[in-house]
Amino acid sequence: MWCVRVVGAGVAAVLAVTGAASGAGAVAEPEADLAYHGVAELSLGRVDLRLTPRNHGPAAVEDATVRLRWSEPLANRQWLPEGCARSGARAVLCRVGALEADEVGEGIEVRVWLEGAPSEVLLEIDTVWSGGAVDRNRDNDRQRVLVLDTGDTYYF
Repeated sequence: MWCVRVVGAGVAAVLAVTGAASGAGAVAEPEADLAYHGVAELSLGRVDLRLTPRNHGPAAVEDATVRLRWSEPLANRQWLPEGCARSGARAVLCRVGALEADEVGEGIEVRVWLEGAPSEVLLEIDTVWSGGAVDRNRDNDRQRVLVLDTGDTYYF
């Protein structure tokens, strides 16, 4: 087992990777199904993102972390909401929190500034930590959204 601790901007996210237990007496990991839906807008280098996490179950998730990654580098200065921290030149990690089965979590609102003013940006959203729960349906917690600077709202 190895563990990485990412700390910054009021958030501490612990990412743990463990090998699958095998043999007699092994405890099965709980299974959850995280999903993210929301909207994104791009205007003059500013991305406004609102997303809502959901756990389709069958088990609860004691805590989770979502990664928001942009195809363009983030500007040096960012004002991120509580529970979010920058992770490298193009990514932000945000705490999702605990989610019971079939529960919708608190919305996450993030505004970031990109370097320059690109006419488009590809936003990738994925779960990087789910509190030890296994998610066998990764199709709905991994999103790729192309956001154009057209004044339009892009839904995912």
